[in-house]
Amino acid sequence: MIMQLTTTRISPDWPCQVKTPGSYDWERSAAKWLRELVPARYASYPALIRHPVLLARHAQIQVQHEIRVARTALQTARADLPALGLPESVIEHTIKLYAAEVLQLQHIARSVRAVTGALVDNGR
Repeated sequence: MIMQLTTTRISPDWPCQVKTPGSYDWERSAAKWLRELVPARYASYPALIRHPVLLARHAQIQVQHEIRVARTALQTARADLPALGLPESVIEHTIKLYAAEVLQLQHIARSVRAVTGALVDNGR
C-alpha cells in the first residue's frame, strides 16, 4: 500500500495559533484566534459564534480601524505630546511604540486575510 502525503501550502502570514486548514479542529482554532481580535462583547454574539467567516469579517474591520488609530496617533504625536508636558525622551519612545504597533497590526491584518480566505474556501 502506497501512502500519499498531501501538504497544504499556507501563507507565511498564517498565525501560529491557528491549525493548518483541513486539519482536525482547525476552524475552532481559527475562531478562537479571531475572537481575541475583537471586543469581547462581539465574540459572544450567536451569529459570530456559529459562522466563523462572519467573525473573520468583523476582525478584518476591527484591525483596519486599529491601524487607522495607530497611524493617527503616530502622525500627531510630535505635535500633540509636547503640550502634555512630556519629556522629549518619552515622546521619542512613544513615536517608536506607535510605529511598531502599526507594523504589528499590518501583520495581523495579513494574517486575518489569510484565515478569512481559508474559511471562505472551506465553506464552498
